[in-house]
Amino acid sequence: MLAVGLSYEVMRSPYVTNQNVTRNQPVPFSHEHHVSGLGLDCRYCHTSVEKARFAGIPPTETCMTCHSQIWTNAQMLAPVRESLAGNKPMAWTRVNRLPDYVYFDHSVHVAKGVGCTTCHGDVGQMRLMRQAAPLTMQWCLDCHRNPEPHLRPPEAVFDPNWQAPKNQSEAGSKLAATYHIKTGHLTDCTICHR
Repeated sequence: MLAVGLSYEVMRSPYVTNQNVTRNQPVPFSHEHHVSGLGLDCRYCHTSVEKARFAGIPPTETCMTCHSQIWTNAQMLAPVRESLAGNKPMAWTRVNRLPDYVYFDHSVHVAKGVGCTTCHGDVGQMRLMRQAAPLTMQWCLDCHRNPEPHLRPPEAVFDPNWQAPKNQSEAGSKLAATYHIKTGHLTDCTICHR
């Protein structure tokens, strides 16, 4: 019995889930600088988050929108310039990875009032991106069983500084109704496994 319990804890540990692990990237991109410092909205770079399953990694051209004008000779941005010159995408290392057998759709979560920071953490405070949540089945089910505490009004979904109101329980229930969230079906297997 001890071995089963120990195995269970190991499987949920950050060592296995990669929670709080920072990945090496070709460019040390700072969400802290771009989000908190410059005030960029998530959608500026992750353009498909509202309409597609994937939030999308920005193409090099997005980076060069600004960096063709500022920090044009910065050594740390050499890979970005080489990517543009060679017409090859940047080789970013994925930070948040779900197993292949999990179906996840960013656009559905965003449309239903789940804010970016709910899953990705306070990226505006991350110098280098890391996986903030364990992204385990249990973690997802906790939210699917009780989504109300995690729901935001539409105008707050992309706001990294949004704070839940004191009456979030009541507000969340109203938002669930507004978003037509069928809470009784959120734990059906086919919601996440297709």
